Amino acid sequence: MKFVILDRDGVINFDSAQFIKSPDEWEPIPGSLEAIALLNQAGFRVVVASNQSGIGRGLFDMATLNAIHNKMHKALGRLGGRIDALFYCPHAADSNCACRKPNTGMFLEIARRFNTDLGNVPCVGDSLRDLVAAAEVGGQPILVLTGKGEKTRADGGLPEGTLTFANLAEAARHIIAGKA
Repeated sequence: MKFVILDRDGVINFDSAQFIKSPDEWEPIPGSLEAIALLNQAGFRVVVASNQSGIGRGLFDMATLNAIHNKMHKALGRLGGRIDALFYCPHAADSNCACRKPNTGMFLEIARRFNTDLGNVPCVGDSLRDLVAAAEVGGQPILVLTGKGEKTRADGGLPEGTLTFANLAEAARHIIAGKA
């Protein structure tokens, strides 16, 4: 079974310093949904692992998060793509939970639910916390320069072996080619 783990905000859709708090605010990054469809067509299961502290901060509720994800699923479906599973951490940054990236709780839950080893699984993110969590579970950290990616690269300190691509479409082509 081939897997790819993606962060959501800044990788699939445009990010916002004020959080994505409604379906109207969720807008895909050009080429990202097509990239997911290509990954699906190449036999990859696509799993999203996303920190969603806006819930813990009271900025939006579960019904709103579900509506945002429904919009994403419908947009993907129109292109023949799908997300096989969506994991999220609803806790605020100060909660000290095990699931909020850079902690590995979401990744370990993905491994448990799919009964798989995450060694060398491509894990695409735009922030250091995405890449650190990926590296901690033995995944292949992949930085995209969308979202916070440019700043993440400029700040340095990336896990050893991190691959960098302009966007999810470029990363997906690399993954499908078997190079990640």
